[in-house]
Amino acid sequence: MIKTIGLLTRKDGWTHERFMKHWVEVHAPLAHAVPGLRRYVQNHISGERTRADIPATDVAIDGIAELWFDDQATFEAAARSPQMKALHDDGALFIGRIKSYVVEEKTVIG
Repeated sequence: MIKTIGLLTRKDGWTHERFMKHWVEVHAPLAHAVPGLRRYVQNHISGERTRADIPATDVAIDGIAELWFDDQATFEAAARSPQMKALHDDGALFIGRIKSYVVEEKTVIG
């Protein structure tokens, strides 16, 4: 399983509410057409967990996106597809900054 995780920050001039509405109502339906996309998860931030013993990283994000693919080849094929281009083009309309990671998930519990 290959998974990408994107930390998303809204475009300047967009409210968090406008960002979320576009992400849910416009962007999410486009993901259904991406070939080989096994799972798409939008993580909507509802609060922040802090710890007294470890300082927080200074990061301001509006949401975290996860895209799941069966393997590297499927991920690469999806990345080249016109459907993924459409998803990225739409993202450029409302995402101001993004930090993306390709990760290999290692389940510890579950």
